[in-house]
Amino acid sequence: MNIGTLLPRHARYRADHLALVCGDTRLTFAELGARVNRVANGLLSLGLAKGDKIAVVVPNCLEVLEIYWAAIQVGLVLVPLSPLLRGRALASLLNDSHASAVIGAHELADELTSIRDAVPGIAAGRWVEIGGGSAEGVASGFRSYRALVSAQTADAPPTVAILGDDLFNIIYSSGTTGTPKGIVHTHDIRAMYCTLFASAFRITPESVVLHAGSLVFNGAFVTLLPALFLGATYVLQQRFDAKAFIEIVEREQVTHVMMVPSQILAVMNAPNFSASRLSSLQMLGSVGAPLHREHKERLTTALPTIFYQLYGLTEGVITILDRDDVTRKAQSVGNSTPFFEMRIMGEDGRDLPAGAVGEIVGRSPLLMPGYYGRPDLTEQAIVDGWMRTGDMGYLDDDGYLYLVDRKKDLIISGGVNVYPRDIEEVIVTHPDVLEAAVFGIPSDKWGEAPMGAVVLRGGSELDAATLKRWVNERVGARYQQLCDVVILTEFPRNAAGKTLKRVMRDEYWADRAVRI
Repeated sequence: MNIGTLLPRHARYRADHLALVCGDTRLTFAELGARVNRVANGLLSLGLAKGDKIAVVVPNCLEVLEIYWAAIQVGLVLVPLSPLLRGRALASLLNDSHASAVIGAHELADELTSIRDAVPGIAAGRWVEIGGGSAEGVASGFRSYRALVSAQTADAPPTVAILGDDLFNIIYSSGTTGTPKGIVHTHDIRAMYCTLFASAFRITPESVVLHAGSLVFNGAFVTLLPALFLGATYVLQQRFDAKAFIEIVEREQVTHVMMVPSQILAVMNAPNFSASRLSSLQMLGSVGAPLHREHKERLTTALPTIFYQLYGLTEGVITILDRDDVTRKAQSVGNSTPFFEMRIMGEDGRDLPAGAVGEIVGRSPLLMPGYYGRPDLTEQAIVDGWMRTGDMGYLDDDGYLYLVDRKKDLIISGGVNVYPRDIEEVIVTHPDVLEAAVFGIPSDKWGEAPMGAVVLRGGSELDAATLKRWVNERVGARYQQLCDVVILTEFPRNAAGKTLKRVMRDEYWADRAVRI
């Protein structure tokens, strides 16, 4: 499998079909193919060769997609990095990935300049800046992306022999529970993304696929690769805005979109939200975290028969709740996809029966070969070919998975397992609550106690004490009662839009011993 052959094929056989929409730019496959050829030739002019790692530290824009397709066409390994990274954290990942070149946004030039001495593996001529002009205006020591590309021919770059087990990318985990790990994907794995997700989400060559999240996030590839595989139209929203998102869906007649729960909530609460404006949608998928029941019911009432839910790890364990199963299996995160095997494992390593909660383990053709440069961590994560997810769940009699909670989020209070998601499901039923997050904080009496953080709907005057009392009257058990509640204007999130519970806990409450 060679993902780099897909765009040249469409540029030849699907030349006039609309390939990409980004802002005011609209490109056919022939036009996109020519642009990507120039970028590929530009990358080769830097002296890069098959197997070299190229880091991309750029917010959503047309150039990111050009670089992605150009890099894989000539056998380079993509290393997408969040533009939110700074200082030592950024330098660490550039070094960890053995990056040979970096392409950064103009607004990050000062940040990248400050760490250049700490990243000796990137030669002086391989620091490239996007957005600084053709020559003038580019930060000292950087090449201009625009000048680099414009100097190249649109002819196809030299052919590179790429095999299925060659590296496609190194995707770094969010690092929400520690140091980020480089997750390796090959061309074979990404080819399975093309076919498996195209089938699961009913994407066709005539589909219009919108992406509204960060292209750094692995979830972007869940729809990006099927769109490329089939030659569908891909629409990129450069910066998510709920009102603008709805306008784009209506204008471009978008059929498929994958979003994180916080984006779905923002869309449902946008002033221009209506079923008629989103009537072109055939698939609206949720990824990154389970959508709470209250929000799922509201969405499926307004937009029936289009909701899908994806549970998965970038490492390669996934389930999908199909649109036709949403009503009868509303609380499930779906079942295993073709070629995927899943088990629920107890503490003793044995399989558990239906209904019993244990660790979710799985294996599939999507499974990573390992963490880059970390065989020790790989051996801990993949045991006898099975990926240990660290997530807790159970299977029903029909084989559908129910995610209880992340193992790392489990609260042990007075020796009892407390699952934050169960409490969150209660909190979000309050009419004034927009979002909720529950996590454990130290307790002198219980070891840990559940604490709640919420974002309220605009105009609400609800206070923390009233909300705490309201929740504690409705949870099912004494050990689920909140010890405290804090009201925030917004939750801290990573580039993928995931709520960072660890940041909230560490920043505000990790040093508080609650006496309850």
